[in-house]
Amino acid sequence: MIRKAELHLCTPSANPDISVSYANDLVCMRARRETTKQETLRLTDVHMGNYFVGLEAAWVVNDVETIDDAIGIAVSEAGRRLNEMDLDYVEVDVAPAYCPVCGEPWDGVYEVAGTALVGLALEIEVYNVESREHAQRVAKSDIGGALKGVPLEVVETVELDDTDEDA
Repeated sequence: MIRKAELHLCTPSANPDISVSYANDLVCMRARRETTKQETLRLTDVHMGNYFVGLEAAWVVNDVETIDDAIGIAVSEAGRRLNEMDLDYVEVDVAPAYCPVCGEPWDGVYEVAGTALVGLALEIEVYNVESREHAQRVAKSDIGGALKGVPLEVVETVELDDTDEDA
């Protein structure tokens, strides 16, 4: 018979919602050790993948005279902000827009009254993530942290082959 003073509560780390009662500390310690071993094995079973994530950003440029000036200012300003946050591996380019009639691509820039809206294409490779959604969250978090106040939208996510890494 277990006296009340000898009863110890132990919560295995694998399932914090379940409390298990043990008669002594030795059994409790053994249960914790086994649970930790199981957690370690479970973590190694998770497939970690590498992804290419393409995002689109809407960049506003004020006081411009030409579309080319707006493109140059938007790309250089975005690149400067990314480099300040050590994200120099993010590719920045003008996002294409497509003609609704013929489908021909052109630069995604619209200028009215000296103010331009420039669509930027941002590309990043994200490594060792759990899923496609996780890669998208990491990409938006990293790039969004550098480009505060700039709307971002994920437009493409592609899982990279293991052979792409070695190339």
